[in-house]
Amino acid sequence: MFQTHGYSSPFFMKSKILLICNVTIILCFLYVSVSAQADMGKGNLKYIDPKIGNAPLLLQPTRPTVHLPNQMVRVFPMRTDYLDDQISIFPLSIVSHRLGEVFSIKPVSGNISIADWGRKFTYDHDLETIRPWYLSTYLIDEDIKVEFVPGKKTGYYRFSFPGKRPGNLLFATYNKDVSEFKILSPNEIAGYETYHENIKVYFYGSFSTLSAAGTVKDSKIISSREVNGTDVKAWLSFSNASSGPVDFRYAISFISPEQAKKNFINEFTGKDFAAIKALACEEWSKTIGQIQVSGGTEAQRRTFYTSLYRCYERMVDITEDGQYYSGFDNKVHPSTRPFYVDDWTWDTYLAHHPLRAILNPAMEADIVNSYVEMYRQSGWMPTFPVLFGDHACMNGFHSSVMILDNFRKGIRGFDVQKAYEGMYKNATQATLLPWKNGPKGPLDDFYHTKGYMPALKPTEQETDTMVHPFEKRQAVAVTLGASYDDWALSQLAADLGKTEDAKTFSLKALNYRKLWDPVAGMFMPKDKDGNWISIDPKFDGGMGARDYYDENNGWTYQWQVQQDINGLIGLMGGKDMFEKNLDKLFREGLGRTKYAYWAKMPDATGNVGQYSMGNEPSFHIPYLYNFTGAPWKTQKHVRFLLDVWFKDNIWGIPGDEDGGGMTAFVVFSAMGFYPVTPGLPVYTIGSPLFTKVAIKLQNGKTFTLKAKGASTVNKYIQSAKLNGVLLDKPWFTHDVLTAGGTLELTMGAKPNKMWGIQP
Repeated sequence: MFQTHGYSSPFFMKSKILLICNVTIILCFLYVSVSAQADMGKGNLKYIDPKIGNAPLLLQPTRPTVHLPNQMVRVFPMRTDYLDDQISIFPLSIVSHRLGEVFSIKPVSGNISIADWGRKFTYDHDLETIRPWYLSTYLIDEDIKVEFVPGKKTGYYRFSFPGKRPGNLLFATYNKDVSEFKILSPNEIAGYETYHENIKVYFYGSFSTLSAAGTVKDSKIISSREVNGTDVKAWLSFSNASSGPVDFRYAISFISPEQAKKNFINEFTGKDFAAIKALACEEWSKTIGQIQVSGGTEAQRRTFYTSLYRCYERMVDITEDGQYYSGFDNKVHPSTRPFYVDDWTWDTYLAHHPLRAILNPAMEADIVNSYVEMYRQSGWMPTFPVLFGDHACMNGFHSSVMILDNFRKGIRGFDVQKAYEGMYKNATQATLLPWKNGPKGPLDDFYHTKGYMPALKPTEQETDTMVHPFEKRQAVAVTLGASYDDWALSQLAADLGKTEDAKTFSLKALNYRKLWDPVAGMFMPKDKDGNWISIDPKFDGGMGARDYYDENNGWTYQWQVQQDINGLIGLMGGKDMFEKNLDKLFREGLGRTKYAYWAKMPDATGNVGQYSMGNEPSFHIPYLYNFTGAPWKTQKHVRFLLDVWFKDNIWGIPGDEDGGGMTAFVVFSAMGFYPVTPGLPVYTIGSPLFTKVAIKLQNGKTFTLKAKGASTVNKYIQSAKLNGVLLDKPWFTHDVLTAGGTLELTMGAKPNKMWGIQP
């Protein structure tokens, strides 16, 4: 036996060392666990995973974007998608969703060379943390940790470099027009980058005291602290980087360099990295906490709250101290309220705007007001408003539908007469051609005279130079979309007492009927002489069926009459045939291999039969069973689509998410209701994932949906009550919701085939 008192034996010393090591490891583990929990956020924030959908099925992935809700600075590590194990660069801001970035920053250690600006960095997915308010990633080969937290017009990077070597920050630009970097002092840098040919985006930044700095000229690293021109670069070096992290704080402005510095002072005064991070986390907690759910699986909660987070990626408020730069007239305007840009209404009018109308009607009022101001500034009501103006994209003027929908939901705070003026001008003077802005042309005159967009026969060559060479005429899609937009105009005209306009446009809203082929049972193309063009509506029309439809085939466009569902039912021969056609949609095969189908229809992903969950025109379709004798089929299909196509993993989005356009469908559907017809303030009921959903409204009230017994199996509605009164129809109004109503559903494993049937 060893004596342990009075002296230390080797065994005892070894035991003490092991004990100390074990305690240290445990304490470190506890610290890491506590830190990880802090990074996860509180409450429902722990369910948000920005990596969901980062690996695309075919098209664009979601991006793990770090930002404040609806604010200007948005950042994610630049890489192809989640499957890419290299980060190419870090941006200072994403200017517009999928439309470009400004100012890149890259950390490197040791001596720098020109080649370093083009290097990519290997990272480890499991050593990366991305939350809506915080990014941390580890660059393996360089042994550099990168962290980021967002502000409104600002960002805060923190770089932890390895010891014994200087740390460096390399700056460059994304856009190839004239830009500038100026190193102002031992801890300040400023510059501008020209975005989209004519827009100057300014930045001002502050960093730890540097030891050397310079720029790049003629592909040579020099010590000059100012550079101006195209493809400009700058570099900062920190010899003391091993003693602690290098912090880089910055602000951007679309107005001036002085405003960039002012934005910096406004947001950073008295705040360090931890404080900015805490503020960002709290902002997200408040935003996401507006909807509280109970029940469901953890996977369903992860999908739900991540989808809700994505609905705040855009639009973004670009006002800076009571003024904003507008790309619609290239001027700076004073403003007492927020001005929002970055929207694609072909996608967002369906569910994204309607969701915001519930959660934040004050913001939605500011957004509609922004649209009206854009009309004042440019002369056209926009449909895809971004920083540089109205982006010519897709087809239709669905901002008209969005404006009507908001107006009918009681949202005011905008000049509705001016909005109507812009809607009317678009409907009567603008071209309907896809991916084209500006005045109408010969094909538009044909539409206004004949009531449909004429199509070309498969062998016929395009002669109209206004037609986009890739996007084509989209003749059926344009006719159906214009019919909906004209319906919206007629409805707003009626609401505003413009009787003659209401009559005129209510007739134009019926133009969709002119392309209904009763033999094919589809909306089919006609030539300029009014003759049907014989096509295969599954597959004809070139890439994305763009000669006749758009990104989807005739089976999807068979249902593009949300504004007149009863009229569509009539065209199909009644509710029974309408229901059978819906059944057939979900069961009809592609008629060829998936390889062949997707080679021509890459946007039509998430297929169930001919139904395409991965593209926006399909969102409302499963809810159409509520207009037949089988509402239970809506419950069945909605649950199936959510379960199959929206998983809580990197593959969890079936198509292009488009900055909230698709995930708003998930938020609505998971809650148990959906706005089938934007423009009518009514929600149709589906099958909630959760036993309880509580939406805190801005008016201080709470709308509550209770689904007794709801589970993965119990998806069918057995009975319903609305505010304590039996409900036998599958819808309720926006007024009921905003009054703080309570919808109670009793759920079961088998359908109640009698519930919700309407005569």
